[in-house]
Amino acid sequence: MNEDDKEFHARWAQLLAKLRADFGEEIDYDGIIFLIGLQELGKGKIKLKKDEKLEVMHIAVCKLLSRYDYYRFLGNDEDGWPHYEPTEELPHLSSLQQHKMIKTAIIEYFEEESPGN
Repeated sequence: MNEDDKEFHARWAQLLAKLRADFGEEIDYDGIIFLIGLQELGKGKIKLKKDEKLEVMHIAVCKLLSRYDYYRFLGNDEDGWPHYEPTEELPHLSSLQQHKMIKTAIIEYFEEESPGN
């Protein structure tokens, strides 16, 4: 494992530990994506239907990939839901590379949302 991979894994483990401490339980990858989507939706505690939960996760993925200019934020609709549009085609990546790209964006998202932690 090279130094970049070691640093990546250390940062990911640190984020998981912080989230475990904040929420009192383990949060998996999908849970983190959902959490980011809820944060970006900004509606607080609301009841969501199954399709809305998937939309919340889509919001998170768009927000995370907007860091790399693959999506652009368009604004919120009349119900307050954020909308994005693709700006360029995603590169062809293996599943492992896709996961690492999203995890890196997740780490950066939380580091920017809570600097100093």
